[in-house]
Amino acid sequence: MTEARTQASTASVDEYLQSRASGPLLADAQALLTLMARVSAEPAVMWGPSIVGFGRYRYPLAGGKRTGEACRTGFAIRGRELVVYLIAEGTEQLALLERLGPHRMGKACLYFKGLAPVDTGVLETLIRDSLAELGRRFPD
Repeated sequence: MTEARTQASTASVDEYLQSRASGPLLADAQALLTLMARVSAEPAVMWGPSIVGFGRYRYPLAGGKRTGEACRTGFAIRGRELVVYLIAEGTEQLALLERLGPHRMGKACLYFKGLAPVDTGVLETLIRDSLAELGRRFPD
């Protein structure tokens, strides 16, 4: 049995942020850190070498005999972009994405270049909704 590559660690969140960003991107990452800690009510923890995660949940793996573990929400700095890990699948979440500002959305990855053009109130709602959905799908 192999272990998951992305696990919670004791690595420093501040060192990660300082090593990956500077100037406005670093300020945005620090603001995102504050926002996500407040919304999740969880401390920031490094998951693997590049994800700042908040909270954790267990999910069943194929076959149902084993489980995996991941952060409930989080973010990473990828080049010149910030990536927020969340679920935004429902009609309400898709409508919120329309109001968010410049971004692109993958399956569970929300990419944007900075917080200035993004409506942080909408972002906060998206994160809250995602946390609630994870709670429904994977109760503690």
